[in-house]
Amino acid sequence: MKIHPSAVVEDGAKLGADVRVGPFCHVGPNVELGDGVELVSHVVVHGRTKIGARTRLFPFASIGHQPQDLKYEGEPSTLTIGSDCLIREGVTMNPGTKGGGMETVIGDKCAFLANSHVGHDCRLGSSIVLSNNVMLAGHVRMGDFVICGGGAAIIQFSRIGSHAFVGGLSGVENDLIPYGLAMGNRAYLAGLNLVGLRRRGFSREEIHDLRRAYRLLFAAEGTLKERVEDVAAEFASHPQVHEILDFIRDGGDRSICMPRLSTNGEA
Repeated sequence: MKIHPSAVVEDGAKLGADVRVGPFCHVGPNVELGDGVELVSHVVVHGRTKIGARTRLFPFASIGHQPQDLKYEGEPSTLTIGSDCLIREGVTMNPGTKGGGMETVIGDKCAFLANSHVGHDCRLGSSIVLSNNVMLAGHVRMGDFVICGGGAAIIQFSRIGSHAFVGGLSGVENDLIPYGLAMGNRAYLAGLNLVGLRRRGFSREEIHDLRRAYRLLFAAEGTLKERVEDVAAEFASHPQVHEILDFIRDGGDRSICMPRLSTNGEA
C-alpha cells in the first residue's frame, strides 16, 4: 500500500493489496477498498462503502456520504461499487435508505465522468457510462451497457433497459426499453440504439429483427398489450426481442417511454 502522509485513513478501514491513497484523501472507518484501488487525490470515501478491485477515483469525488433523502434517519445502509470502474472528478454516490432496500449497488467496468451523480437505492449493471453531469435520482434501475449523454437526468423509480442510450440533456421521466434510444426534454423514444448494437457485435440479422419488432411494437394499431403478444408470437425464438417484451411486461412505477406521434397518428 502507498498512503500519502497528508491522507487520513481511519481505524477500521479495510484496504486490500496495492491500494494507493493520494494526497488529502479521507477514508472512513467502515470503508473497504479492494486490491489495486487508487484514490488519486482529494477523494472522500465514507459510510459503509465497499469498492471493488482496480477502481480509480479522481479528485473531489464524494462517495458514500449520507443520502440526499430527507427521510433518512441514520440507518446503516450500504454502497457497493464493482471492480475496474472509473470515477472522475466531482462524482457523488449515495448509499441506500430503509425505503429502498438499504443498498445502492453498482456493477463492474462502469465509467462515471465528471460531476455525475448516483442517487440512493440505485441498482446499476456493468459497463455503464454516465457522461459529465448526468443525474440519477433515487431508486433508478439500469441494465448493462447503458450510455447516458452529458447532462441527462433520470427521474426516480425509473428503469433503463440494457444497451439503451440516453441522449445528452435529455430528461427521462418514463421507463426506457432495452436497446432503446431516448432523447429530448421530456424524453421520447427515438428508435433503437443502432450505433451501440453495431459496436457490440450484434449481427445484421439480429439488428434487422429488432428493428422489425420495434416497428410492430410501436405501431398505431391496437393497444401496447396486444402488440406485445403479437410480437411475442412472431419472434418466438429471438432472445433480444423477448428481453424488450419481458421488460414491458414486468412493469414498474413509471410508464414506458413512447415515440412521438406524427400528425397522422403514426410513430
